[in-house]
Amino acid sequence: MENIRRFLICACIGATLSACDDDNVEIVEIEREVVVTNTVTQVETINVPTIVTVPAGEGTSIQVGARPFFLVEDMDEGELKDALEQCSEGPFYTTDFSIGHRGAPLQFPEHTRESYVAASRMGAGILECDVTFTQDQELVCRHSQCDLHTTTNILATDLAQKCDTNFIPADPENGTPAQARCCTSDITLAEFKTLQGKMDASDPTATIVEEYLGGTADFRTDLYASRGTLLTHAESIELFKSLGAKMTPELKSPSVPMPFNGFTQQDYAQKMIDEYVAADVDPEDVFAQSFNLDDVLYWIENTPEFGEQGVFLDGRYADSSFDLNDPPTWSPTMQELVDQGVEIIAPPTFFLVTVGDNQDIVPSIYAEEAKAAGLDIISWSLERSGPLATGGGFYYQTISDITNNDGDQLALLDVLAQEVGVLGIFSDWPGTTTYYASCMGMAPSI
Repeated sequence: MENIRRFLICACIGATLSACDDDNVEIVEIEREVVVTNTVTQVETINVPTIVTVPAGEGTSIQVGARPFFLVEDMDEGELKDALEQCSEGPFYTTDFSIGHRGAPLQFPEHTRESYVAASRMGAGILECDVTFTQDQELVCRHSQCDLHTTTNILATDLAQKCDTNFIPADPENGTPAQARCCTSDITLAEFKTLQGKMDASDPTATIVEEYLGGTADFRTDLYASRGTLLTHAESIELFKSLGAKMTPELKSPSVPMPFNGFTQQDYAQKMIDEYVAADVDPEDVFAQSFNLDDVLYWIENTPEFGEQGVFLDGRYADSSFDLNDPPTWSPTMQELVDQGVEIIAPPTFFLVTVGDNQDIVPSIYAEEAKAAGLDIISWSLERSGPLATGGGFYYQTISDITNNDGDQLALLDVLAQEVGVLGIFSDWPGTTTYYASCMGMAPSI
């Protein structure tokens, strides 16, 4: 038996709770017998919101811009649109679900400092440097070893003379398009650093260099192309660290025969990882990726702390023997990838979805097979197709029949996130993905 003796009795019956101050409280003692027949210990988990105070001026300002709001407004009516409209006032925050594909190249020159900073300001928790090498075997950020003629001003400089193919004007009479081919392997790192990035484009009808350097797609813009600061791979690492972002470098396939002046493919794969080690980057913050499975397997075998998060980019859409809807044609199979140590696969968006019986977007057999094998999935790329009124092109080819407005990319994004369960999505305009991730309460980037 226990005696419970002390009670607080508020004497201000009928008063408000705030009126029950110390002057109105009387402490009395009573005795009451309580029979205890059994005791049970119950442990409950209670989610308690935590407010973290950030000193003035030190908080990250996430600005998704006007585009996500435009896309939400353009969506078909329904529960998803209603849910996304409720998030119009934010808050918006950085999340690893939002991956800056080459930065923010919908409006900024790709793989430039300006593009990366824009992506970070829109909440991209992971940023991508596509890695290739120069004539002196230094690593730089470019989408392709041989794209300098469309992504930089090289043709308007004296370095054009070093290009594999200098500018050749179009010949309208014979129907021959303008030509040029300039590679990072044509020039040294010092020469590369003198160039300026521009929007990735060219005009095949050009008869002079100035015309050829134009050609920007009408859904993009040259508004922010007046300054495009090129970066080495090592410089990108330091920039991403300063922005508090994780990193997903892609080892690009060389456009020159390997070995290149004694520089082997294995040297190339190792050098990329070595630059993260030299910069003291936590391997958990790096998602090294390649379309070449042998690169990923090299990292798994030789740098396992980085290889554990190695990403196999699936580009088998270019393989005529590969049937997206027929798993027996997939070589390697999902299980074979897992058996080799691969943990993350990254296909284009259209691999992961198809049209369902109700004329809606549903996960594809590819997505189901990857999940059944235990693979994590990352996908690419949103905001790369321009207006979607006519079906969306490459990234929407398995759902083109039901794609007819720009808001449909948010419907695709929702299926990829909620039904396929992707870890993250590359986007040419990360603000769109950040808006969705923040609205759906996805984990913030830490």
